[in-house]
Amino acid sequence: MRANEFAELAAFVAIAEERSFRRAATRLNLRPSTLSHTLRALEERLGVRLLHRTTRTVAPTEAGAALLAQTAPALRSLGTAVEGVNAFRSTPQGTIRLNAPETAAAIVIGPKLASFGARYPDVTLEVSVDNGFVDIVRDGFDAGIRLGESVERDMMTARVSQDLRAAVVAAPAYWHGRPRPEHPRDLGDHRCIGRRYGVGRDLHRWQFARDGHQLRVAIEGALVLDREDLMLRAALDGAGVAMLEEETVATEIAAGRLMRVLDDWCPPITGFFLYYPGAKAVPAGLTALIGILQDDLIVG
Repeated sequence: MRANEFAELAAFVAIAEERSFRRAATRLNLRPSTLSHTLRALEERLGVRLLHRTTRTVAPTEAGAALLAQTAPALRSLGTAVEGVNAFRSTPQGTIRLNAPETAAAIVIGPKLASFGARYPDVTLEVSVDNGFVDIVRDGFDAGIRLGESVERDMMTARVSQDLRAAVVAAPAYWHGRPRPEHPRDLGDHRCIGRRYGVGRDLHRWQFARDGHQLRVAIEGALVLDREDLMLRAALDGAGVAMLEEETVATEIAAGRLMRVLDDWCPPITGFFLYYPGAKAVPAGLTALIGILQDDLIVG
């Protein structure tokens, strides 16, 4: 098989599986226009239409479905075979695409980027920061990072952080002249900064627990954000009360720039886990990344 024929089949499989030229292009690190040209070349060479294409949908034709059933497993087998060669190298190589929420990127990935790059210079690490719930298989990622409770059960997992705690905070100027809440229900009397994880999702409910009692509080306010750095900035500027991850605000609390409330209502929660599909061989670069992220990790 010539190189261009292999590239045509790989492009076809990606488009057919993703049902999208854009997602397939991201998966293959190519331009959508390049994929479109490649697919047309394959259809012309075979003399048959392989995909139904409209402005909104992409779906295999009968001929395309038959070709996909034969070629997709073969390409996956080839990928596994090529990845197996990494075991004979002194260091891994290739590209690892990782998806993670903002908090995990800051406290789990960020501190390890330099050491990973120094130890594995032949691995290209692409990190996509997204607070929504991403389908890593559909969107072409090798792995993702999420809170343990959010990871689907059919995924392989590796813990990459300690347990976490939330912190309810506001600037001293905000608390001036206002009674501090003693119970989560008292938050209804305060300007709270809402958070939304992704377009179309409901506002995040603040979760509390104490003495076996759990409580979820719906936050209503004039300010709703989807980025933790903006929430921190707003809280520091006195815009209202925010619920943020404890580690991200520890320095601000220690310096007196933020004041914490409802501490006894914020117990530890399960930390972050790296997760990946278990149906295919684990890339050597991903194994290396897990090792770096777990360096010095102590779970009590």
